[in-house]
Amino acid sequence: MAFCSSQSPYLNPGIPFSGKIQGGLQDGLKITINGTVLYYNGTRFAVNFHSGYSDKDIAFHFNPRFEEGGYVVCNTKQNGTWGPEERKMHMPFQMGHPFELCFLVDSGDFKVTVNGSHFLQYSHRVPFHHVDTLSVTGAVQLSFIGFQSTGIWPVNSAPITQTVIHTVHSTPGQPFPNPVIPPVVYPTLTYPVPFFTSIPGGLYPSKSIFVSGTVLPTAQRFHINLRSGSDIAFHLNPRFDENVVVRNTQINNSWGSEERSLSRQMPFARGRSFSVWITCEGYGLKVAVDGQHLLEYSHRLKNLPAINSLEVGGDVQLTHVQA
Repeated sequence: MAFCSSQSPYLNPGIPFSGKIQGGLQDGLKITINGTVLYYNGTRFAVNFHSGYSDKDIAFHFNPRFEEGGYVVCNTKQNGTWGPEERKMHMPFQMGHPFELCFLVDSGDFKVTVNGSHFLQYSHRVPFHHVDTLSVTGAVQLSFIGFQSTGIWPVNSAPITQTVIHTVHSTPGQPFPNPVIPPVVYPTLTYPVPFFTSIPGGLYPSKSIFVSGTVLPTAQRFHINLRSGSDIAFHLNPRFDENVVVRNTQINNSWGSEERSLSRQMPFARGRSFSVWITCEGYGLKVAVDGQHLLEYSHRLKNLPAINSLEVGGDVQLTHVQA
């Protein structure tokens, strides 16, 4: 089984976005984009795979249009000239709602999934090995662009994905920083749930943790725990049966007082993708969901370096974890 290294993700990139794909497109590379479709800034957005930063050669143009009932245009541009359009007369995105958009590069085509469901395939019209740049424009806000090398696998066998776990540091006033430490890549069949991993060095001011996934359609609850040994320093617990996000701390098997109030509506929903960004500050934790601030939680366990493990469990499927 062959594995390629995965590059660090782009976190909370601005729009319009343009970034390099390290090593270019390769067979088995999976690119995941998490974001939210905006109500303003137009009725379209586009994801382009092209060579260099010029828009004269676009190997794959993926263009959802919220017009005429909604449809998606796919095309290729060579030497500044568009080829024939391929249209999918179905709109899998909803304005104002978060999404997870995945592109899997195969030898013959791009395979595209939206929110975990297969949407379309687009046959290569130009050699995809020449593609080394990804751009996103239009009416979207992005929280995450990640890269996974799924390797080469025999026909009729299941692909092996990779778990990317690494440490990131934040700059004051910037809740979604760029990673500064390269990821360590651990090949695995899937993200098991419950999922456990260490937090190297524990918590400290500017340390950040990122979790993204999809809430199961029949979900009742899931949780993200930051642990210190057998204690739970921070328990983030969306409950769909109560339509609330509970926060708490457990010390010596005893729960403290719950915090339930939010400054905005419940940001999680059954069947939808999400991204959670937890940033440690000296006074407490800041939590953002899908790129928007949600809450703050004062430290109840003061020994931050001892808070050195992450647990995710419940009715959720994980796609990315950085701790």
